[in-house]
Amino acid sequence: MNENLPPAADGATPVMAQYLEIKAAHAEFLLFYRMGDFYELFFEDAARAADALDIALTKRGKHLGDDIPMCGVPVHAAEQYLERLIRKGFRVAICEQVEDPAAARKRGSKSVVRREVVRLVTPGTLTEDSLLEPSRANTLASLGRAGGGFALASADMSAGTFHVAAAAQGDLAVEIARLAPNELLAPDTLLADAALAPVLNALGGALTALPAVKFDSAAGERALKNHYGVSELAGFGTFSRAELSAAGALVAYLELTQKGKLPALQPLVRETSHAFMAIDAATRRNLELTATLAGERHGSLLHTIDRTMTAAGARLLGARLAAPLTDVKKIARRQDAVALFLQDGDRRAALREMLRSTPDIARALARLSVARAGPRDLAALRDGISSARAVRDLLKAATDTGEAGEAVGDLVDAIAAVSVLSDRLAHLLTQEPPFYARDGGFVRAGAHAPLDEVRALRDESRRVIATLETRLREESDTPLKIKHNGVLGFFIEVASQHADKLMTSGYRHRQTMGGAVRFSTDELSTLANRISQAAEQALAIEKELFDEMAGAALAAARDLARIADALAVLDVASSLAELAAAQRHVCPKVDDSRAFAISRGRHAVVEAALAAAHAGFVPNDCDLVSDKRLWLVTGPNMAGKSTFLRQNALIAILAQMGAYVPAERAHIGIVDRLFSRVGAGDDLAAGRSTFMVEMVETAAILNQATDKSLVILDEIGRGTATFDGLAIAWATAEHLAAKNKSRALFATHYHEMTALAERLPSLACVTMRVKEWNDTIVFLHEVVPGVADRSYGIHVAKLAGLPAPVVARAQEVLRALEEGREGHQPLARIDDLPLFNATAPPQKLAKQSKVEDMLRIIDPDALTPKEALETIYALRKTLDS
Repeated sequence: MNENLPPAADGATPVMAQYLEIKAAHAEFLLFYRMGDFYELFFEDAARAADALDIALTKRGKHLGDDIPMCGVPVHAAEQYLERLIRKGFRVAICEQVEDPAAARKRGSKSVVRREVVRLVTPGTLTEDSLLEPSRANTLASLGRAGGGFALASADMSAGTFHVAAAAQGDLAVEIARLAPNELLAPDTLLADAALAPVLNALGGALTALPAVKFDSAAGERALKNHYGVSELAGFGTFSRAELSAAGALVAYLELTQKGKLPALQPLVRETSHAFMAIDAATRRNLELTATLAGERHGSLLHTIDRTMTAAGARLLGARLAAPLTDVKKIARRQDAVALFLQDGDRRAALREMLRSTPDIARALARLSVARAGPRDLAALRDGISSARAVRDLLKAATDTGEAGEAVGDLVDAIAAVSVLSDRLAHLLTQEPPFYARDGGFVRAGAHAPLDEVRALRDESRRVIATLETRLREESDTPLKIKHNGVLGFFIEVASQHADKLMTSGYRHRQTMGGAVRFSTDELSTLANRISQAAEQALAIEKELFDEMAGAALAAARDLARIADALAVLDVASSLAELAAAQRHVCPKVDDSRAFAISRGRHAVVEAALAAAHAGFVPNDCDLVSDKRLWLVTGPNMAGKSTFLRQNALIAILAQMGAYVPAERAHIGIVDRLFSRVGAGDDLAAGRSTFMVEMVETAAILNQATDKSLVILDEIGRGTATFDGLAIAWATAEHLAAKNKSRALFATHYHEMTALAERLPSLACVTMRVKEWNDTIVFLHEVVPGVADRSYGIHVAKLAGLPAPVVARAQEVLRALEEGREGHQPLARIDDLPLFNATAPPQKLAKQSKVEDMLRIIDPDALTPKEALETIYALRKTLDS
């Protein structure tokens, strides 16, 4: 059926009328309109897509007198174009042909094939591997409000997880930062809320504002009941109206975007308030937990500690790093699981080898649930269950080992529940099936007799035809041949002199040629039809078997999800044990005290970078005891203050996520909130300077930190005038000590602040050790009690390569300023100093020594050991002479 646009026509053609109607219903999406083997885009969609994809923009046909811009992408390559569009912030509606062209023709020659949007592709609703990062969750979140309360629901459609938690309005920014959603749904009315608008607008393209009616809590409750097929939600827990609003809106959005094909979400889990260490977005960014300041995963803490073997394990590790626990018992259960594998290296190695080849069960199951799966997804389930059996057998004795024991128990129960499915998949599927069911060839030979029969007919048609030809020759006693062409199909051909014999034997005449006559028989016609239909029949049978296996898998979705979750837990535990064994990490003592005692702690990321450069890391202690819970850290730039501050924050995060930590010993009382004001940066888009950003972040700390919090502050007040900055830093330290009473590390260049040690009993002064040598300094990177005697700023500037005249001038000005502190007039003194041309006397060239002359002419590679020793003696003799 030809649906091509006419070369010229005013008004809307039937095809264009259909397009415009569908586009009007999805105005905010790029519309991929299926026409044959291409998805076509028209008008403004075409211009935007052509620019984003760097493909040709053409014009074809007319609408209302104007040319119609258009571009297209091949259906078989659509996923790679979708990936590029989604990464650039576009949302796409997929419009497919849902009617056979033959059926459309029966309605009339001008009838248009029916089309419908079968899917809306948004950042939070992706399932295809090509559109996803294997090791990163693809989170869709929803912000609900009801009865004056707020809640956040989150789901990873590609893995089936589904959670909801109530949140205070003041904690929403922190909770959103924890979830790091790829897409957040929110009522459009909240964008007018002065307090919430900045938080939501900061999400940029990840924000999807929906009409507030979509977040009705009663509608949300109905949506959840319908999704889970229950009449009451009591079996899932007790939910607030705000939680029902958030979770229900999320489920309804999935139904909208998937056009009724809802993913296999796990039972909704209600998370308790304050279950996780609160870490705001600025702190996450400053500490580079999951990405560096440049946005790269490489160089982040997550990259450094990730030794997982599976994609699901990597996702779970990232989720745990983003959400450290505050429950001591849960942390201990995670530690017990790590200890199990740390103590038994052989079992750890065997488990990791098994996990290495374990496929991503969760994502395969998610694709099956929305009818986007292929035979390889079924094979992933088969192979995943097989791996789970091997893991179960390896760890069957690990019954009382914290989280690992729970995971093994889940494996035992779930594997038993899916045994029938596992056997069916193993029986039917080939070892390496194709990507798509439409390609066929994924059912094993011998597994299904009817399929084998039609395959034999399809694949052995030549042999079947040759057998028939031989039999007909013998029966007719003529040298006939069975041939085939595109017009007649299969036919029997004999030379003209033998034609009469066949005419009298019941053969049907088909065609007379020069020197030959063509015939057919009922048997040949029947066989020809069977051969032509065999390929289609084989595909149809395989499709039925695929649907049967997919249905069985979805019926076992919850047990398959339990297997996937258990394997991920074991992967994380064994990977953290592998990390601890390789990097000498220790199990921290975590309790509900206010302790923070780290012995010889290290920065995991910096240590790894130094090790790659064959250098060592200098460990340091940190003991924020109750009577000295605020450390004032002084010392020059590059001495390691920021590294020391960050490493202690990272150790707290690692400890509370259940990992071992880079130290010799560690005792950490639960940290409820972690704050980090480290580094400088502006927010020009929001009209905020570097200093303003610093003050906003500092204000958040002073307003929210508690006596259970950990605060690290680096050079507060440096972005303004000296005395203003000193005053702000001074007052901040006083407030932290007297009001917040938080455990804190406060780095500063304001040496005047060391006087606070006499005023604040809870403040202790420490400094970074340096050593002066030959008019320069050596950074020892050691933290010791005391204060820095000076800043060494000019020394650092000299090391950085400032021109010698500038360094010399700076030294003169510094001396004048220091004299000003002693009662002199510094400005007058500076005015008396010579300018650069005078302060840079010609440097005398040092006289070159004989030893240097001798060294320059030595070729070390050419020396024998004996000659090298003789050369050393000669150099020493020359030096002494």
